[in-house]
Amino acid sequence: MARYTGPKVRVSRRLGVNVFENDKGRKALERRPFPPGAHGRTRRRNAGSEYLAQMQEKQKAKYIYGVLEKQFRKTYDEANRLQGPTGENLLRLLELRLDNIVYRAGWASTRPQARQFVNHGLIQVNGKRLDIPSARVRKGDVVSLSPKARNMIVIQHNLDVLDRSVVGWLEVGDGGKQVSVRDLPQREHIDVPVREQLIVELYSK
Repeated sequence: MARYTGPKVRVSRRLGVNVFENDKGRKALERRPFPPGAHGRTRRRNAGSEYLAQMQEKQKAKYIYGVLEKQFRKTYDEANRLQGPTGENLLRLLELRLDNIVYRAGWASTRPQARQFVNHGLIQVNGKRLDIPSARVRKGDVVSLSPKARNMIVIQHNLDVLDRSVVGWLEVGDGGKQVSVRDLPQREHIDVPVREQLIVELYSK
């Protein structure tokens, strides 16, 4: 299964956002909030370039949601066919990925960890195991932890320590071990630092 395996802190510093939501990225940005490399502090190639800004927004979205280029373009094309603003449709489709639901539920500390939980068969959708991180949930679906996952220390630790507020389009049940998709996510519920309109402008050229 394709996924990004390269240097993560370097990507976060290049984009100026802790896209992988890990402690290393957060600490690196606090310590050196400029691009990596010997000339990172002074290097600003095409600083005012519209294309550069558009590319950076696309890269942010790709890395945050753990999607490679081909899959991201496919999701964009699907968003473009739907009614409504293409940029909002794109973020909505990305939010409805199963690994993102696991992250939003507070079961995983990061989206990469959520992806791992799904891959290992720890997540059920409507009572059936689903191990495809990119699978898209629908309104009315119930996502829950498997019996094995309910007893895992790492997941219980995340639930106890993260104290992450569940977004408004999800409804928590079964003591936090289950979430229901009560509605489709709206833009105000999506807190990722991405300017989606720039992505639309990039692909519209």
